[in-house]
Amino acid sequence: GASVLLLRACLVLLAFPIYLLSFLGLWEPFCRKVFFPFLLDKIITVHDKKSKKHKEELFSNLPDFRRPSGELRLLEIGTGSGSNFQFYPPGCKVTCSDINPHFQEGLTKNMKKHQHLHYEQFLVAAGEDLHQVPSGSMDAVVCTLVLCSVQSVSSTLREVLRVLRPGGAFYFLEHVAAEHSSWKYFWQQVCYPTWKLVFAGCCLERELWKDLEEAKFSELKVQHIRLALPWTPIEPHIVGYGVK
Repeated sequence: GASVLLLRACLVLLAFPIYLLSFLGLWEPFCRKVFFPFLLDKIITVHDKKSKKHKEELFSNLPDFRRPSGELRLLEIGTGSGSNFQFYPPGCKVTCSDINPHFQEGLTKNMKKHQHLHYEQFLVAAGEDLHQVPSGSMDAVVCTLVLCSVQSVSSTLREVLRVLRPGGAFYFLEHVAAEHSSWKYFWQQVCYPTWKLVFAGCCLERELWKDLEEAKFSELKVQHIRLALPWTPIEPHIVGYGVK
């Protein structure tokens, strides 16, 4: 405990300009508009290379959730710049949502690149409040590297279940807390406060598989995997899907 507090204090000193900007109310708008979209684009590029095999496997059964008419309506929570578009089947009708509206440049680029999809709308919305999306209107909901930063995981999962039709599926790939006895978890504890500030509310210590198990999915498949990002405390991930 003392070691964690000492090392946290060292990180605070290193990141003091950011803490000062945050105190003055200047960091959050700069982070959301400029810093985080730029940095996330770089991180996602690396993460996509490491997770491509897992995502291909994860989304391979998306066509199984089409309606009898052949239509597949999909909502992505935290779309960002649209790095998942490449994995969606042709003709899929996609509704994009993100709490941060400043990913538009990368999102537009990926929309033009992946014209096998039909893009219905873009919603500026938090995962906990998707009131613009009618209940039971989606065949699939996708959430990757998002549950780490929502205000309430349980509220977000309730919204996911609300917008899904019966028999629809929720797909996820998220980084999670490491085993408590590991060095990785020690460094997650050390980095937690500064990481959360710098990376727009991203939490390193969430045991998201427990939230998923507590949600009311009729079927849930969760796989624990490792995707190490260089020079970060992120490595343990979960990937899978739940059926309403």
